[in-house]
Amino acid sequence: MLLTIDVGNTNITIGVFEGDELAGTFRINTKIARTSDEYGIVIRDILEHSGINYKEIKDCIIASVVPAVMHSLTSCFIKYFDIQPLIVAAGVKTGIKIVTENPRQIGADRIVDAAGAFELYGGPVLVIDFGTATTYDMVDADGAFRYGVTAPGLRISAKALWEDAAKLPEIEIVAPKTILARETISSMQAGLFYGQLGATEYIVKNIIKESGLKDVKVVATGGLGAMIAEATSCIDIYDANLTLKGLKLIYEKQDRRK
Repeated sequence: MLLTIDVGNTNITIGVFEGDELAGTFRINTKIARTSDEYGIVIRDILEHSGINYKEIKDCIIASVVPAVMHSLTSCFIKYFDIQPLIVAAGVKTGIKIVTENPRQIGADRIVDAAGAFELYGGPVLVIDFGTATTYDMVDADGAFRYGVTAPGLRISAKALWEDAAKLPEIEIVAPKTILARETISSMQAGLFYGQLGATEYIVKNIIKESGLKDVKVVATGGLGAMIAEATSCIDIYDANLTLKGLKLIYEKQDRRK
């Protein structure tokens, strides 16, 4: 079995692949500081609770945008799983060529999403990840990562509302039935949801227009992406597990299979 791990700013998402099948996905909070022992025990307990024997985990690949957790997380796999995990970084084969002005500034998660979308759905492909930030990344027909846009994610926008406006409450982020809100909570939900929806449609339209690329597939992922994808025709495919699939595809290019 292979562990694929996406370390994001909010959550650490873990996928377990048995062959080509995604046998399970799990999340733990990134913002809680943990030692290598705590990571090891938490991850082993989650696997065992889900009926997965941790002793059958043969290898691990990690993409991270949070450097502060990497020492403890990497050490946990060495100590508790007897695995030296593969870290997605410079020198790792991804199948994607980065042709932006500063390739080292592109986050590992965006490279993994791009690699997964290109391999699974072909190019040119525009990948949208509705995470802590909402990112839009264009990969051309030859697998070259050409352009990227970074915008505030839904949670960041929501947090700004209730933390910086004294009378606005913390709310659940949902898609309201109408934009015609009649009280505070639904007005916030309408502003957040329709604001993100409108931004998504505008950014997608103009990235495709200005890039000059034809027959672009638009693939979305990320926890809050499903409700946006359901509400717009500008997104062709929603794949909740795109990052985990991308990690597996990158792993298979490294000749590390055990």
